Amino acid sequence: MKVIRAQSAGFCWGVERAINIAREFAGRGRSPVYTDGPLIHNSQMMERLQDEGIREVGDYHSQTQLDLEKDDNSVLVVRAHGISPERRKYLKSLGIDFKDATCPDVGIVAGKIRLHAKKGYTTVIFGDAKHPEVIGLMGYTEGRGHPIRSREDIDQLPELGDKVIMVSQTTMFTDDFHSLADYLKAKVPNLLVFDTICGATKDRQGDIAVLFEHGVQAFVVIGGHHSANTCKLALLARKTGLPTYHIETVNEIDEEAILQYQSVGVTAGASTPEFLIDAVCNRLAAL
Repeated sequence: MKVIRAQSAGFCWGVERAINIAREFAGRGRSPVYTDGPLIHNSQMMERLQDEGIREVGDYHSQTQLDLEKDDNSVLVVRAHGISPERRKYLKSLGIDFKDATCPDVGIVAGKIRLHAKKGYTTVIFGDAKHPEVIGLMGYTEGRGHPIRSREDIDQLPELGDKVIMVSQTTMFTDDFHSLADYLKAKVPNLLVFDTICGATKDRQGDIAVLFEHGVQAFVVIGGHHSANTCKLALLARKTGLPTYHIETVNEIDEEAILQYQSVGVTAGASTPEFLIDAVCNRLAAL
């Protein structure tokens, strides 16, 4: 079987940066290294990090109160998705060393929102209201933020006024963002639109088209079933009309189904570690 791997498959630089920050503390003997919620959305990688002394506390949304063992050797790391100003203030009040590993791309979005909110702008965020990145970004809107996913959501928005900006969760579909921005702009002519979908996300979405052009007969998308960007990759692959298999590990490969294809395109979400991708590619190539 011919296996064609997407060039962009695997960790994005923001995720890799967050992992390296946590590992650097652990490597220097800091213990425990806490993360406010899962550092990345991949349970297999989180298990490895736990073995290295990196402990996830809190919850997926980074909203619960934390009960930590506090001493001079422990440290708390903010994950790549970022947090709200209120959450940052709370974490810093815990009396434990604090390190912000928010992805700089997410930080740029937060900065745009904060700058315009202070000027009286209302913010519309294209994204999942329950995703930790959007929850964090909403904290910068000064109470004038609205997450949306569809035209129906836009139609249900309250009166926004003349000063409105629109941004996006960094892992959304580019075409969907621009389509919704055009729709909102028809209602709010002075709308300021900032395409804040990160380059790594755009590369992954573009690589689906590249694999399709290479003539693959099916897609295998590797990553957590709860990983937002991986689920979007799988959805985009299915939109090509080709069979698509979203798996977390090599053990989920449906060999009987895959054997009917001569060539398979493999891609992976931004939080999928290299060891999982290699295992899947090696198994597929051996079929």
